[in-house]
Amino acid sequence: MVRSYHSICNTISLAVSLALIAIHAAFAQEPKSNLLYPKSKVVEQVDDYHGTKVNDPFRWLEDVDSEDTKTWVSEQNKLTFDYLESIPARTRFKQRLTQLWNFERYGLPRQYGQTYFYTYNNGLQNQNILYTAQSIDEAGLKNQKLLLDPNLLSQDGTVALSGYVPSDDGKYLAYGVAESGSDWNVWRIRDVVTAKDLPETIRWVKFSSVAWTSDNLGFFYSRYDEPKENEFTGVNYFQKLYYHRVGTEQSQDILVYDRSDQKEWGFGGSVSDDGKYLAISVWRGTEKKNLFFYAPIADGKIPTKDQVVELIPEFTADWQFLGNDGKRFYFETDDSAPKHRVIAIDLDNPNPKNWKTLVPETDHSIESSSLLGNRFLIHYIQDATSTVKEYSIEGKPGQELKIPSLGTVAGLEGKRSTKETFFSFTNYITPPTVFKLNLESLESTTWKSPKLEFDPANFITERIFYTSKDGTRIPMILSRKKGSQKNGQLPTILYGYGGFNISITPNFSPANLAWMEQGGMYAVANLRGGGEYGRDWHESGMLDKKQRVFDDFISAAEYLIKENYTSSSRLAISGRSNGGLLVGATMTQRPDLFAVALPAVGVMDMLRFHQFTIGWAWVSEFGSSENPNQFQTLLKYSPLHRLTPGTRYPATLITTGDHDDRVVPGHSYKFAARLQSCQSGTRPTLIRIETSAGHGAGTPVAKLIDTAADTLGFVWKNFGLE
Repeated sequence: MVRSYHSICNTISLAVSLALIAIHAAFAQEPKSNLLYPKSKVVEQVDDYHGTKVNDPFRWLEDVDSEDTKTWVSEQNKLTFDYLESIPARTRFKQRLTQLWNFERYGLPRQYGQTYFYTYNNGLQNQNILYTAQSIDEAGLKNQKLLLDPNLLSQDGTVALSGYVPSDDGKYLAYGVAESGSDWNVWRIRDVVTAKDLPETIRWVKFSSVAWTSDNLGFFYSRYDEPKENEFTGVNYFQKLYYHRVGTEQSQDILVYDRSDQKEWGFGGSVSDDGKYLAISVWRGTEKKNLFFYAPIADGKIPTKDQVVELIPEFTADWQFLGNDGKRFYFETDDSAPKHRVIAIDLDNPNPKNWKTLVPETDHSIESSSLLGNRFLIHYIQDATSTVKEYSIEGKPGQELKIPSLGTVAGLEGKRSTKETFFSFTNYITPPTVFKLNLESLESTTWKSPKLEFDPANFITERIFYTSKDGTRIPMILSRKKGSQKNGQLPTILYGYGGFNISITPNFSPANLAWMEQGGMYAVANLRGGGEYGRDWHESGMLDKKQRVFDDFISAAEYLIKENYTSSSRLAISGRSNGGLLVGATMTQRPDLFAVALPAVGVMDMLRFHQFTIGWAWVSEFGSSENPNQFQTLLKYSPLHRLTPGTRYPATLITTGDHDDRVVPGHSYKFAARLQSCQSGTRPTLIRIETSAGHGAGTPVAKLIDTAADTLGFVWKNFGLE
């Protein structure tokens, strides 16, 4: 019964309450699960938060390197994998997933000098391979050459190419690799002609790319000092901006900018297309507000700290540097425009009253902007799907890019002077197709279209809107087989995120396709806290308003049941990272509403998240237990602390990686131990811990297939569909 009925009719509300009492009484008599969970020892650990005592009996699981934790992980994995491997549907899903994943995938090409660079995967390769070509056209690739194969860097495919940036002349390739899914990157330089690495190695890089100077002799990058404690759990502070010159050791790198008085500041360096300016975006945590500094690069000389000019010196808005004409700098910003606009700032007259709006704010939020071919391409999000419009350098509206259907556009990158660019299009039933875009005519042609063993015409995807608890209108996209009946029995996975100003737009996944082929529906709710409708949408779901995000998700589930798509017994909820928090909070607030919960790499301990790696950066999104008022808010929804003994929670498969150094695995470990001790009835409570894996980026294809097969098999079994 949905909440709106409660407010309409007290008689119905009373009847529902009486029915729930009867149901809970029946659950109380249900036998215990026949799964024998590993013993999770309980320790004496009580913390005092502003006068409130909070128990933390599984604190020892935060120490991921202890022998006790390693033993616990091994025993949990044995139980979990024994359970999963006994599910017949898991085997069938894995067979189909292996077929569906086996298709050619091309990355978006970019030209540097006379050379194109792009990634390629023939289907089941664990990591994408980097290639070069001298020319690219619709007929194919000419003089294609393998430049870097990450699959040769490890036997199990767990070393991934985390980023690459060629020099402007295409002579050198700076590339970063990450081991076991870690956020730590090691960067190297490869000679493009010989495909051989230069001797130097750049270490302790995290949350940074590189930016080559126009002389192609070196690049800017940001790094942290070498950790003095555990590199996978220690807190990361005091990022610094350096310059590395090709052919020298890292110890000789030039410190360009740092702030010893601002431990939380990070620095993203880029070089203007004319090569005359170093642009520095200064970030603080995950705030969608940044500072913008710049410094001249005169006669190829690397700027010093005292040459850095603080153009935007306060954290009041989001500033994205797009390019420049001399001292006229172009930015995309949400300053005085919650859904973003494009402006020009004259460095000689930088007072805000002299700023010129080129592309004004509209009803739709700007997701990204590019300055290509002497024009702006503005990527808008319209009710969680993409549109792209052209504007002249002075802001005159032009054409709208032709897009196949409702879905997501990505790419549209390149230099100011480029005559062409590439973009991809995808949605929940369309694999990523790469298009080549002529920037003179704005005409696009298909460059690479993947071929899979399925017919997209057999599926439908539609956007609907539902009403949340407080009356807010929320979009949701539903994808399923054509002809699926709204009979209240559709097996459904409901996905959500709702945080950090991140827009969740349609994206193709072989796992979701395999689910839909079996008659399942995949639903994605675009919750508050995301970026789908700009800054206001984001801020209406953060800090003390975070409960709205959970209400939006609960209302999505209630809508699907009310509209007779599915029922509680055929409904699973899924989310990763902040979405894992979403699932954890929702399943503890409404355990009756779902049959299955799939929290992945989630933030589950809202009182201690800020004490590990980059967790401090999320305080601007969540708040902190060190603040008395924010502590009370966090305690109310913290998944770990809402778990109550004797409650019948959904069948739960928690997933994490033992090398996750973003959301440390202790979150999932503690939540699993507590949930196993609280679960009433026979529904399984399991944790799947991937070894040599991190937060998700760079996960080998083989591991992706195994995880998807395990997850879908778990859902299928616990929907009673065996």
